[in-house]
Amino acid sequence: MHAGATGETDPAHGFAASPQPVVPASQVPHSADAGVPAPSAEARDRGAWLARLRSGLRKTGVGIAQVFTGGARIDDALYEDLEAALLQADAGLPATEALLQDLKQRVKRAGAADAATAKSLLTDAIAELLAPLERGLTVGEHVPTVIMVVGVNGAGKTTTIGKLTRHLVDAGQKVMLAAADTFRAAAREQLAVWADRADHPTTAGRVDIVSQEGGDPAGVTFDAVVAAKARGCDVVIADTAGRLTTQSHLMEELKKVRRVIAKAQPGAPHEVLLVIDGNTGQNALAQVQAFDAALELTGLVVTKLDGTAKGGVLAAIALWARSRERPLAVYFIGVGEKLEDLQTFEAREFAQALLA
Repeated sequence: MHAGATGETDPAHGFAASPQPVVPASQVPHSADAGVPAPSAEARDRGAWLARLRSGLRKTGVGIAQVFTGGARIDDALYEDLEAALLQADAGLPATEALLQDLKQRVKRAGAADAATAKSLLTDAIAELLAPLERGLTVGEHVPTVIMVVGVNGAGKTTTIGKLTRHLVDAGQKVMLAAADTFRAAAREQLAVWADRADHPTTAGRVDIVSQEGGDPAGVTFDAVVAAKARGCDVVIADTAGRLTTQSHLMEELKKVRRVIAKAQPGAPHEVLLVIDGNTGQNALAQVQAFDAALELTGLVVTKLDGTAKGGVLAAIALWARSRERPLAVYFIGVGEKLEDLQTFEAREFAQALLA
């Protein structure tokens, strides 16, 4: 399906080529007289993804799930153990307290008497807390749609951009990459490798790169947006240099890149995505807050959730995001290096995988 041509949503890739919301494949109704349909390729792929997600979150969720085992009763001791487990998972104190309060209310309303029911109710509470973060990435409302990608060194920015590019190309989009990490020797080459993987024979000519080794990052990004408009590209993705939030002069450079993008195309960037490493726990929340203050983030990509014991930080981010004037999305989460290991975020899937 060519999303750019039809304006429809491609559930397999998590993109909408118009302002319409993404509808997960699991919500598409089946005909009543069609019998039980065979699982689609998308459903099988999603099933494999959920298995990887459960495996990746095992270290985070094992301590939480253990609270509800061994004939545990719903009492003060259970809630104390759950509090400790949530804090250990890096949910943070405010989110932990919010989840405990919510769970107690759900238990009371349901008249729950056993730990298994309480565990199910906790899944519901986590899913509800995370639900506002669930939103599909929309492209096509603006042409080109300009996406600025930021993050600290080592979070997986360039790899994420490569995977994102492949998903976009597979959804029928033509992509321009701006290699604005101009002072990292391997940055352009790394981006080119991913571009080559995305630009496979059936989609040849759908990925271009603008780069200038040692050049001004803002200038490279400006040139990329201008070139994308001239060449009829659907999406521009700007790969910026890794920044520590404590390096104020480097954060100012990112602000400059953002301003220059707006000069190349009024109203852009349409998305400012922060890539965060799921292993960094509460430090990831600090990164979100700092980058948001500087750049007004629109969304997150959470990488390296495979094997982390700190996946509870998404609860902390979700609670903090409630205080923002603008909604914040977690567009994608990742559990490995392969292309298929980066998938759209769905709150209930995540909550179920966490407590599996």
